[in-house]
Amino acid sequence: MNDVTNIILLALLIVLAVAFVALLLRSHSALLKQQQLAEDADNKAKELMTNAKREAENLKKEVEISLSDAKRKQRDEIEAEFKDERKELKDTEKRLAQREEQLDRKDDLLTRKEQSLDSKESNLQKKVDTINNREAELSKVEEKKHAELEHVAQLSTEDAKNILLTETREGLSFEMANMIRSVEEKANREADSKARNIISLAVQRLASESIAEQTVTVVALPDEGMKGRIIGREGRNIRTFEGLTGVDVIIDDTPEAVVLSGFDPIRREIARMTLEQLVKDGRIHPARIEELVAKNRREIDRKIREYGEAASFEVGAHTLHPDLMKIMGRLHFRTSYGQNVLDHSIEVANLAGLLAGELGENVALAKRAGFLHDIGKALDHEVEGSHVEIGTELARKYKENPVVINAIASHHNDTEPTSIIAVLVAAADALSSARPGARRESVENYIKRLQDLEAISNSYTGVKSAYALQAGREVRVMVQPDKLNDNQIIVLAHDIKDRIEKEMDYPGNIKVTVIRETRATDVAK
Repeated sequence: MNDVTNIILLALLIVLAVAFVALLLRSHSALLKQQQLAEDADNKAKELMTNAKREAENLKKEVEISLSDAKRKQRDEIEAEFKDERKELKDTEKRLAQREEQLDRKDDLLTRKEQSLDSKESNLQKKVDTINNREAELSKVEEKKHAELEHVAQLSTEDAKNILLTETREGLSFEMANMIRSVEEKANREADSKARNIISLAVQRLASESIAEQTVTVVALPDEGMKGRIIGREGRNIRTFEGLTGVDVIIDDTPEAVVLSGFDPIRREIARMTLEQLVKDGRIHPARIEELVAKNRREIDRKIREYGEAASFEVGAHTLHPDLMKIMGRLHFRTSYGQNVLDHSIEVANLAGLLAGELGENVALAKRAGFLHDIGKALDHEVEGSHVEIGTELARKYKENPVVINAIASHHNDTEPTSIIAVLVAAADALSSARPGARRESVENYIKRLQDLEAISNSYTGVKSAYALQAGREVRVMVQPDKLNDNQIIVLAHDIKDRIEKEMDYPGNIKVTVIRETRATDVAK
């Protein structure tokens, strides 16, 4: 039993010894392999290091070569720039040298001129001194001569001067009279015939009615009892009527009639329509009055627009702004010296168009300017300023043509006309106002115009008397023949004409006639 055990143990020991030897052999083999791998890695690393060093040296050489090329190229560029700059500097130095030489020459020239001027100044001073001495000597001689002349002529210097001035004035008066006469004759020859022809053609071709309107409105009543109903109990009806319409109701002894008086013609028209409807309806009380006034205001607004549109289309102003058409329609209810202003505007538009056609101007633009020339009169009761200023601002506001604006501003000579059309509009306005039957003038204005004509004529020296004739269309001036000669009366007529144009406002033309008459009377016995 023990032997078997020992054998087993011995076998185990042998196995273990063999395993241990095998393990040692494997460990030794691995160690040898590891050493071989380490040597191979070391050799590979050395080879890589060698290759890296070689490549680094090659790259370094390439960089050094490229840097050398770049430095050489940059040096060449810098040398080229320096070369160009040196060339420019040389050119600049050359130009500066040339300029310096020119300045030196100019300096020398100026120095010589200065010396010459000094020499001339010295010579001039000597001449001035000589002239002053001669003038002093001449003054003494002149004084001596004057004294001798005064002694010989027995006239003082002042008297001689007055005689000379009088003779000169008379000579100038003669020359002025001849000049005025020749200019007027030439202007009449060249302009009068053509102007008369153009104006006569325009007036003959225009057919327009003349309508005189009153500033008050009379409303007929069916009977006298209607006046009491209009007044109402304790005057409430008439107070309501006047308060709503802004028109005064005049109820007097006029049989079966009531007079409406108002500052605004549109208000007066509304009042007329309302009163006629109240009389026709018979129901007269404050509520009914208020209802009819509101209704007639709307009706008047509609009529105003219709009047404006109809007038605009009549004169060919189709592109007129609607607001301007409505404002023009208000002129249907406005009068000037008895002449309906809307009819007057249409007439001026047609006249201006005819005149423009005769002269070859823009007919449509002339008619538009003539139609709008008095548009300011539609608002002069409501807006401060003259109708010319108001009309000009309206035209500017609605961007009218500059020719139209200037025609409105200049048709009463408030500003200078800048176009032929503006002049034609002013002429057409004067023709429309001055033609027979167009306007009526109040007695006060008529008398004042005659008095002003005579006062202006009588204000001149040598005038004996002056008389206004033909309703102020002519003034005849009688002069004293011993104070004014034939040449001087021509100058006098021209002066009176200029002063009338500057100081007076009148339609049409005024003829100035100066009469100088010498009579010799004796009696045979």
